[in-house]
Amino acid sequence: MSEKQDRNENRRDPYSEAFKTFIVSDWAPYPEALPARLPSAPYAATRRAALGEAFPGKTLVIPAGPLKTRSNDTDYRFRPHSAFAYYTGLGEDREPDAVLIVRDDTASLYFRPRAPRTDREFYADSRYGEMWVGQRDSLEEMSAAIDLPCRSILDFEADLPTSDVLVIREADDDVTALVDKARGGENNGDGELSRAVSEARFCKDEFEVAELRRACEATKVGFEAVVAELPAAVKAGRGERWVEGIFGLHARHLGNAVGYDTIAASGDHANTLHWVLNDGALNDGDLLLMDAGVEVNSLYTADVTRTMPISGRFTPAQRRVYEVVLAAQSAGIEACRAGNAFTDPHQAAIAVLADFFEELGILPGTAAESLDPEMGGFHRRWMVHGTSHHLGLDVHDCAQARAELYREGALKAGMVITVEPGIYFKSTDLLVPEEYRGIGIRIEDDILITDGDPVSLSSSLPRDPDEVESWMADLMA
Repeated sequence: MSEKQDRNENRRDPYSEAFKTFIVSDWAPYPEALPARLPSAPYAATRRAALGEAFPGKTLVIPAGPLKTRSNDTDYRFRPHSAFAYYTGLGEDREPDAVLIVRDDTASLYFRPRAPRTDREFYADSRYGEMWVGQRDSLEEMSAAIDLPCRSILDFEADLPTSDVLVIREADDDVTALVDKARGGENNGDGELSRAVSEARFCKDEFEVAELRRACEATKVGFEAVVAELPAAVKAGRGERWVEGIFGLHARHLGNAVGYDTIAASGDHANTLHWVLNDGALNDGDLLLMDAGVEVNSLYTADVTRTMPISGRFTPAQRRVYEVVLAAQSAGIEACRAGNAFTDPHQAAIAVLADFFEELGILPGTAAESLDPEMGGFHRRWMVHGTSHHLGLDVHDCAQARAELYREGALKAGMVITVEPGIYFKSTDLLVPEEYRGIGIRIEDDILITDGDPVSLSSSLPRDPDEVESWMADLMA
């Protein structure tokens, strides 16, 4: 791969020859000791071995992805493609432009190692230079950390075979173009590789489960900080942004970042499923629906929703709706058992909701009629989304898996899925009794499927309405 042009020349004075000599002189040597192996490395090795076995004789190209321009000459914070993170064990912002190669029982990483301090990159390259973005790894240091042979990314094109090569196409357009060129434009099988690396993440190993537990515990801290700040958020105005900021602070402090844009939806905003504008005020008497998760440094993320009374106390109407959603979620969690269909938690949850909607008299028929998959679906006016999705490196993990293994598949021990039913009564919905209009409630937890009872990884955050009120009172005191 060729060098990429530095983007800062228009606003930087030229370097004098004297400066070029001066800037590279008299620096302490880099440490001789190599870094310890990452805890994720042996698990990544097991995953690579399984992948190579699934594609015998094929060279599998898994790019990390490039840096992406945010504005002019500034980039977004880098996050590697999830398949790259899964098969290398690298997290955080590692490693832009890198490529993992897997072939049968061997693998190697091509990445951009740090340049010598005598190189112009050291002081002049704002995208990669040590003066600008910090000290990068050497080939030897990276190899020690991930327990893999490493080569410079500049050697990748020359080392690329011309046949039996598959690539994760969407990860890096430049790498994909090189692979297409090397194999004469043929790309048969690339889709199969993308599906395989997605399906491999269905069942989590012990490292992944531990990381998801850590993500949930960090998320609990973020929720607690938000509750403690609710009076200040009400007073300051534009409180949804305050909530987003407080949670984001703790996500960056305890992990890598938020796992997805935080939903901080107060009042009727809670009835917009993906409300991420977060520009509204928090008002006493309203609810705050907060859907947020910390992504830890290994890039595994939690995904938790709690709906909380901003004043600390539910109104009777809010409590009634909340209790129905809680009952629906409890039914969904109970259905999270190995051997059950993936859709069983959803069916269990919506059965509870449909009964409530029938009780209110807002369905055009009975609950049973609404639950008829061919002729019904009326309950979806107030519960539009599915109840569950897989969780892991991506908040919606395994998304490229085949439908027969995902939505039409069975639950297996080691899977982690969300259970997140909701009721969304928009303020403008004239079918809904007036006292319930404007109430939006969702409760979401991260559930580990086992060979026995389901395990909630996020159970340390209260769900019961009395416990929610008591928890909030302690934090807001």
